[in-house]
Amino acid sequence: MTFDPESANKAEGGAYALKIFQATLNILSHLLIGIVVGVSLIFSFRNGLPLGATMLHIVLCVVGYQLLMAEAILSLSADNGWSGVLRFRDKRRAHTILQVVGAALAIAGSFIKIIDKTRNFNTLHGRFGLVALVFTTVSLVNGLTSLYAFEWRRFCPGNISKITHICFGIVAFAASSISLCYGFDKVFFRMWASEAFTNALIAFTACFTAIIIINPTINFFKKSYQLVSK
Repeated sequence: MTFDPESANKAEGGAYALKIFQATLNILSHLLIGIVVGVSLIFSFRNGLPLGATMLHIVLCVVGYQLLMAEAILSLSADNGWSGVLRFRDKRRAHTILQVVGAALAIAGSFIKIIDKTRNFNTLHGRFGLVALVFTTVSLVNGLTSLYAFEWRRFCPGNISKITHICFGIVAFAASSISLCYGFDKVFFRMWASEAFTNALIAFTACFTAIIIINPTINFFKKSYQLVSK
């Protein structure tokens, strides 16, 4: 058997190109997250303090979902800039801290608006927000049980716990982004931001959401296939 350096170079070149592509998507997602979260915060604080229930709802949910929970998902990626140098154990710790804090802010922001309104979940924004709230809560509880993985295996196989955590996290984050897009679509925001800029923010949200959930979705199907094929 002979070694073909040309084939090896092609394989290395393909892997290198893929890494560059993944790193570029990661940078793009961080940039888009910064724009969307930044504009949302500017909108919320435009009239100064103290914040009303709606503005506080926006701040807590956007920071909780689109900033902290997005970073919690990205922190496990090998191509993520700030967490790429961390050991896997430390990545998991960062993921847990970001998820817990992000979920706490998002849940608090959701309940602030639920209490403020007399009628809830009668719009698509509210309904997708409810889906995000439910799956975030379940994902948080499911994720925290993984900290006691050894004890938990007595009642539930480790793979099932991981698969359900990934699934719940994907649904929660996707639903929160859809809810945010419907929030951007409200008349009072379009009047403030303009039609073109609002449409751009919706596109940015859809773009970084798709980038962020790619790896978890692939992992979900891989782990599901491995579990079924055993």
